[in-house]
Amino acid sequence: MSHPARRLHSLHIRQGHPDFLDLPWELPLEAWTERSPRVVEVPRGLSRHVVVFVSYGATIYAFKETPARVAQREYDLLRGLEERRLPSVVPVGLAVQTEEGLEASPGDRPGLLITQYLASSLPYRALFMQQGLERYRSRLLDAMAGLLVRLHLGGFFWGDCSLSNVLFRRDAGELQAYAVDAETSELHEQLSAGQREMDLQIMEENIAGGLADLAARVELAEELPQELEAWQETAASIRQRYERLWAEINRELILQPHESYRIHERIRTLNDLGFSVGEVELLASGQGSQLRMRTIVTDREYHRHQLHSLTGIVAEERQASLLLNEMQEMKATLTRKMDRSVPLSVAAFRWLDERYHPTLSRLQKDLGRAADTAELYCQVLEHKWFLSERAKRDVGLDAAVQDYVTLTLKQPGIAPLLEDASRDSKDL
Repeated sequence: MSHPARRLHSLHIRQGHPDFLDLPWELPLEAWTERSPRVVEVPRGLSRHVVVFVSYGATIYAFKETPARVAQREYDLLRGLEERRLPSVVPVGLAVQTEEGLEASPGDRPGLLITQYLASSLPYRALFMQQGLERYRSRLLDAMAGLLVRLHLGGFFWGDCSLSNVLFRRDAGELQAYAVDAETSELHEQLSAGQREMDLQIMEENIAGGLADLAARVELAEELPQELEAWQETAASIRQRYERLWAEINRELILQPHESYRIHERIRTLNDLGFSVGEVELLASGQGSQLRMRTIVTDREYHRHQLHSLTGIVAEERQASLLLNEMQEMKATLTRKMDRSVPLSVAAFRWLDERYHPTLSRLQKDLGRAADTAELYCQVLEHKWFLSERAKRDVGLDAAVQDYVTLTLKQPGIAPLLEDASRDSKDL
């Protein structure tokens, strides 16, 4: 099949990534699969644009073709999301092509937005079509609500919130959601109530329609409804979860002069939800000596930050919370054995040396390399809890690892956590 000849007009790449000059820039993006051995297939959602994935070693990049002006605007928006530490894919670069014999204004030339593929992520369709992932379907609702809350807190008006524009990562039995499309979006210092309401209406309509369409097109489990009304209720439940979380984050307290302890209680409540508190405002309430307290949250990565500062491990928020709980258990054990208070940093070092690294080494030896080591370790912890509940006693980490390995080898459905070794052949 012949394609119109193109040439690379300009290429902007951020530091730390390949130059991509070995790709077939003389062809339109849709023809790259035929010409480049770097093109790979990954789980993906629906897209109204041509999207191609290429592999450089263990890192995968997504190339999306749109008019150059649209690609530039989306690149700038994704950079803004990154600067505000909001959950989205990482923008890597921007390319512009020209077509031979075709005159076009600079903004109408073919543009390619380059982003880094979110490792170990899944599109929503995989949660309904892939065996072994059924239990994550119900988690999708909380993940979508949490994503919208975080984006709105950061001043991001999405304009096209849909399941096709989101990728999900497993997070210790839950899901974390990331935005992957910002074509119709806007960044503001703060969103108005009207902007948030519009985004929620768009979300409800798009999600209900997307799930109903998926149910009609794909052979799904019999228990899933086919009627649009049922999926409209699902979309409405995401909105309800969003509104409950939004209300909790923005709730104000009226404090009496002797109730300063409630400030710390409020901060702990938000920390337990994963939110970091940047500021606490205390204002006169207009009612005598009472104060009005308002907290300003910065991100939903409280436990992630704490885990990384203690161990250097990069994990999702709930993963980090579970791992920190294990460190706190070790801290308590060491304090009891040594009959003195032990800093959490000391317990973290012992935990890494005695539990985390040995467990992952054993799992890698028996099961192969994991694409998400933190999630794999959390699955072992979850399995340990299940075995201990059944045995009415703590079975211990070693027994849990052994049983997890045996179960995984018998039931390959758990295998999505294991990395596809075939990608290694496309090295640098």
